[in-house]
Amino acid sequence: MSIYEIITEQILKKLEAGEIPWHKPWTGGEYPKNLVSKKEYRGINLFLLDCQKYSSPFWLTYKQATDLGGFVRPGEKGSKVVFWKTEKSKDEDRPEDDSDQKNYKFILRYYIVFNLDQCDGIDEKKIPQTEKKPNFQPLSECESILNGMPNKPLIKFEESRAYYRPSEDFVNMPKPEIFDKPEFYYSVLFHEIGHATGHQSRLGRHKQSEMSSFGSENYSKEELVAEMTASFICGKCQIEQETIENSAAYIQSWLKALKNDSKMVVLAAAQAQRAADYIQGVKYEN
Repeated sequence: MSIYEIITEQILKKLEAGEIPWHKPWTGGEYPKNLVSKKEYRGINLFLLDCQKYSSPFWLTYKQATDLGGFVRPGEKGSKVVFWKTEKSKDEDRPEDDSDQKNYKFILRYYIVFNLDQCDGIDEKKIPQTEKKPNFQPLSECESILNGMPNKPLIKFEESRAYYRPSEDFVNMPKPEIFDKPEFYYSVLFHEIGHATGHQSRLGRHKQSEMSSFGSENYSKEELVAEMTASFICGKCQIEQETIENSAAYIQSWLKALKNDSKMVVLAAAQAQRAADYIQGVKYEN
């Protein structure tokens, strides 16, 4: 398998799991960077590392961890990052001229890095302090709706990514303080809770223990339902002006996946209204 296929497979696995790195209004503090060189990762490496569950922005190789007096914990799995390597062409017909760039070719290679969270024993003095954001300020209207939701799913803060897991009926969220704005935190949270309203114990949209696979029509519709639900609730909380740009761009991406099926959009909006009503404790009348 080529490095292109390996990296593509990793990205597809993330997408199939419902993780969409480019829809992420939180930063985790800083972009991923190497702990030793302090250089930020770029290109596809930014997506490969930034969408992971770790809280630290710092990454390092096994050898770098050892050189710093620490170690990678046994059983931890590394992450691939790619780079371009130049090699001299083996074409014997070419003249030996190092100044001629045509004598060289670029080859994609990869190596393995580990997040600082996967390591122990590294002196804290060798770890730069990450940028600290202002303390998170809860929005009273949003909290009131959340606290009043009947049969609310469990909300966890175990990983630096947002998702709803139907099989266990819980929502995971990044910590509130790493969001760019409180409004973005609640918008993402309402999106995930919108998914949770489809559980069999609530509105019963999900006919199976897990939601449909990425890219399918049902998956696209469910994403529209969740995002429209978040938009409705944000409007109720009067924070829609802070979140509408993100929501509109996100919905637009799924409208393309639905191939401009206007009927599907109308049906998704109707289900989103039911979901928003459920979250607010409004009884739905058939």
